[in-house]
Amino acid sequence: MPAYQAPLRDMRFLLYELHGADALAKFPGYEEATRDLLDSVLDAAATFTAEKLLPLNRTGDEEGCRFQDGIVTTPAGFKEAYKEFAAGGWISLAADPAYGGQGLPHVLNLLVEEMICATNLAFGMFPGLSQGAYNALALHGSDEIKQRYLPKLADGSWAGTMCLTEPQCGTDLGLVRTKAEAAPDGSYRVSGGKIFISAGEHDLTENILHLVLARLPDAPSGTRGISLFLVPKVMPDGTRNRVSCGAIEKKMGIHASPTCQINFDGATGWLVGRPNKGMSAMFTMMNAARLGVAVQGLGLAEAAYQGARDYARTRLQGRSLAGARFPDQPADPIIVHPDIRRMLLTMRSRIEASRALAVWIGLAADEAAKHPDAERRAEAEDLLALMTPIAKASFTDLGFESASMAVQIWGGHGYIRDNGMEQLMRDARITQIYEGANGIQGLDLVGRKLGLGTGRLLRRFFHPVAAFIAEAGTDATIAEFTLPLAKVFARLQQVTAQIAQAGLSDPEEAGAAASDYLEFFALVAQAYMWARMARVALAKQSGADGAFYKAKLATARFFFARILPRQAALFQMLGAGKASLMEMEQSFF
Repeated sequence: MPAYQAPLRDMRFLLYELHGADALAKFPGYEEATRDLLDSVLDAAATFTAEKLLPLNRTGDEEGCRFQDGIVTTPAGFKEAYKEFAAGGWISLAADPAYGGQGLPHVLNLLVEEMICATNLAFGMFPGLSQGAYNALALHGSDEIKQRYLPKLADGSWAGTMCLTEPQCGTDLGLVRTKAEAAPDGSYRVSGGKIFISAGEHDLTENILHLVLARLPDAPSGTRGISLFLVPKVMPDGTRNRVSCGAIEKKMGIHASPTCQINFDGATGWLVGRPNKGMSAMFTMMNAARLGVAVQGLGLAEAAYQGARDYARTRLQGRSLAGARFPDQPADPIIVHPDIRRMLLTMRSRIEASRALAVWIGLAADEAAKHPDAERRAEAEDLLALMTPIAKASFTDLGFESASMAVQIWGGHGYIRDNGMEQLMRDARITQIYEGANGIQGLDLVGRKLGLGTGRLLRRFFHPVAAFIAEAGTDATIAEFTLPLAKVFARLQQVTAQIAQAGLSDPEEAGAAASDYLEFFALVAQAYMWARMARVALAKQSGADGAFYKAKLATARFFFARILPRQAALFQMLGAGKASLMEMEQSFF
């Protein structure tokens, strides 16, 4: 079983030294979110995840969930861990105190989620889905629904799901066939089948609340005719609803999280939000879920990095190309080899930049929810919307690529099950697919976010980057970071204008550029984070904690020398247009 230590020092650096999270305590409702409280929660989360969740990761993967006669049984130890997890208040961390939550900042919850996903992604699926259901009901549910169901979701005694996908539709939810018919008592009868429902049935909670997309009889076609319904497994009077699990999938990874086929046979449900407006309500849940999945990728990447780093420090193979580093040992540890360092630094430099982005996005979520100025709330909401697809795609790509590099560093020992690296790789693969495949994130960015409000969302990123370059560009001590940032930022502005213009006359041009543009944007965002982090580190490298800051600077220099140059190839590809993709006849494939 690989060891894991939560990167608390880095998390605190990002919260307090880079992003100024101390200001959260000035927001209405966050008065108790002081540094002392945030730190104590992070410490407790690090202990719980390492001691309670990490030991169940491999055993849960090997045992998996069992399905018999419609009943799903989770692996040994999961029920006990979940009970302790819920009792510790981890599910209610960011929930509204009006419904039994603790009302703590979203950014804190995000960092706790990273630790959970790094130690046991399959376990983290259960509370993660419940938080998504909580968010959707809190924003779109009636007062009666909120009072009845939100406290149970917040305290963890009930769980939640998202029921979107059907055999004929995944990305294109306009093809949903599940039906809902009004009943005389104001409820609805929901009939149909859903597939790929994570945690759709399990034995961790006494009730499961399904949020189901379905069509009313007179609904228009396509996504304009979809409504959202709350369908509980157990009715308010304690009787069993007409909801059943038909099977669980045999999957590549996350074996301890059941992926279910759920059948609704005239099940009783209640409308959430307005008729035929289910997509807007569901996107509340999906956008939160996409950020949650981004954090899954980040957590898995960190776990992979730590496992690979620790192995590279101790595995003795060959000698340093510069001569024996440890002549008293039979061989040198493989961390002396340039290619091993290339892989470790590739992981580390992108993980630390991604975590910096994650904290920035998490703080935007807190500003959108709590900032006293309405204009600032709106601006933060825009930044959140813009960065969500970028984070989801780039962080989950990072998770899988880091796990793959960790397997490579371990060599044959990484390919076998005993050492945990291959499980990280299998678990990470789904994160690039669910909650909107990463190609869809590129289309969302290019097709929806670029033109929204005539570029209003883009300004939430472009303006602070431009301001930083203008202000820091006069400081010669950080020119090695600001000059390449300025160059690549100018290129981002150039390709953004090109794609926006080309997409107006030919949507396929924008679609052909979407994934490469998202990757380009992510590199610029990471460079922006690294330039800011380097500036802080330069000022503090001679202090008491100098080793931490010197390591930051060394990692920053690797990023600018070895990772950021990837933008040049992407820039060239983005200028190539759609021809090489679309001119080939379909029959030639």
